[in-house]
Amino acid sequence: MFIYTAKLDRRRLIAGGVGALALVCALGLFLAFSGRSAAAGQTVSPKGVKTAEDRLAYLGAYGWLVREEPLAVEELVIPKEFGAEYADYLSLQSQQGFDLARYAGKTVKRYTYEILNYPTGETGVQASLLMYKNTVVGADVLSPALDGFIHGLEMPQATQAQIIQEAAGPLLG
Repeated sequence: MFIYTAKLDRRRLIAGGVGALALVCALGLFLAFSGRSAAAGQTVSPKGVKTAEDRLAYLGAYGWLVREEPLAVEELVIPKEFGAEYADYLSLQSQQGFDLARYAGKTVKRYTYEILNYPTGETGVQASLLMYKNTVVGADVLSPALDGFIHGLEMPQATQAQIIQEAAGPLLG
């Protein structure tokens, strides 16, 4: 059996400990922020979405928690020609990388789910996926309320003012 002893200078020991702690903190921050930017920048493949679990996972990849059972499943025919009334919707889809013009005249299924974790706490918000065979060809998040909204699948960042306004809404009116 061998015993090793060493004489350590207290200042060097403290400096080494502080340096090691700083290195661990810097590494932790790097991993935290690089993970966030990768998740925000990563694209989710719209192909191979075959089952209900796949649809839930697809929405989950964008951060959405939805009820497992869809609110509605509908068959829709994408128009062969798009009028001016479709301009905003087509632009929204294009911003997400979807090209509905490729599916003009085709029948798609729209799966609509209730979102349970909208950032402002608003309830009744819905996520819809337009499916052609096993591919997501369009998607949106919308509020069916009278003063509702529509946007892409990317989860918005709720501001503190929005959260306060949403919480105070029932109290004010």
